[in-house]
Amino acid sequence: MLRWLIGGGREPQGLAEKSPLQTIGEEQTQNPYTELLVLKAHHDIVRFLVQLDDYRFASAGDDGTVVVWNAQTGEKLLELNGHSQKITAITTFPSLEGCEGKNQLILTASADRTVIVWNCDTGRQVQKVSCFQSTVKCLTVLQRLDVWLSGGNDLCVWNRKLDLLCKTSHLSDTGISALIEIPKNCVVAAVGKELIIFRLVAPTEDSLEWDIVEVKRLLEHQDNILSLAKINDWSFVTGSHVGELIVWDVMDWTVQACERNFWDPSPQLDAQQEIKLCQKPNDISIHHFTWDEENVFAAVGRGLYVYNLQTKRVIACQKTAHDSSVLHIAKLPHRQLISCSEDGSVRIWELREKQQLAAEPVPTVFFNMWGFGRVNKQASQPVKKQQENATSCLLELIGDLIGHSSSVEMFLYFEDHGLVTCSADHLIILWKNGERESGLRSLKLFQKLEENGDLYLAV
Repeated sequence: MLRWLIGGGREPQGLAEKSPLQTIGEEQTQNPYTELLVLKAHHDIVRFLVQLDDYRFASAGDDGTVVVWNAQTGEKLLELNGHSQKITAITTFPSLEGCEGKNQLILTASADRTVIVWNCDTGRQVQKVSCFQSTVKCLTVLQRLDVWLSGGNDLCVWNRKLDLLCKTSHLSDTGISALIEIPKNCVVAAVGKELIIFRLVAPTEDSLEWDIVEVKRLLEHQDNILSLAKINDWSFVTGSHVGELIVWDVMDWTVQACERNFWDPSPQLDAQQEIKLCQKPNDISIHHFTWDEENVFAAVGRGLYVYNLQTKRVIACQKTAHDSSVLHIAKLPHRQLISCSEDGSVRIWELREKQQLAAEPVPTVFFNMWGFGRVNKQASQPVKKQQENATSCLLELIGDLIGHSSSVEMFLYFEDHGLVTCSADHLIILWKNGERESGLRSLKLFQKLEENGDLYLAV
């Protein structure tokens, strides 16, 4: 484990002439993460981070190893070895509310076609399932029902003891890429360009067995679905390879809103024409979502877009937020956003209201003198409409975290302990608030001096 102190960002080095990428100098007054801890334990790409509690997280990746860390100190707590190939999914399985003692589990799926359940307190392997016909690509826990689901070429439902409760038939060779829970004991599965709604049927007095039933298929997307997320109690959102963002109703699964103009602002073109015009599909692929009560934040190609749920339009964007595709984003307090990219960078943004330049007011008496009052009111309407159609906010770059030498796969945000990033360079970096850490070190020093009596001698 290494500790570095960093003083700022990266030099522009002529990027302004070569790329429209926004840059920031060494003076990053709004970037609190001025210290970092480099954590070494993995021997291949680290793709996954999952938070266990207020001070612990787990990392996993292509070396098949899971490592549990202390987010406060950077100490390696546990190393879990059991998979023979890369890990493809990881999630936590918390204990039921009201149960005595905390029995939180970690579920990991691997390309070796196994799923292992771990005790995250002891590191002990609780159980291993090896009956899968294909690689499990996603894991989802339905805590209310105390079951978990595995998605691959089929969908399986398991209980805490790893008993297979029920499963679907073979869905497709591409398999399920993402799963979320929605009301009425239903889940949404992304399978290629389709969304499939499944309903779980729990045991009753008449039937003691579990069942899973396909309810509906949604075929609005024209290409493979890359991202799927539930954004609130009444909506979920999907994003595709060709830049289609669709907001769905969680109850009746109808389309609430749709946005397909990320790469071409012209509204006259239909979807088919837009796809043909796009030369580089990766530039518009929607890899990840985050959200708050008002907006959905989308990682679209190399850019970041803010889609307002009420107005159903994009209110802010950074078309070239990074040099390469944005892989992961997260909303922070105080209208801030963090993004990481294949280019190895992690950047902090702030959503700000645009400063509208108000026109100099002209006395209405002037227009009334010449009879222009009514005409002026009508003429101002198109101008007002044009202003409303424009983006009303800005995504301002306020911090640039340079530490990784390769693609940053994802990150976790701890309110008290900082930011954790993982990368294809096999490293994990724990970014610390420099001012806060300095204060903590000073406090510890004073406490130690007080314990030894040196503080009173100095006074």
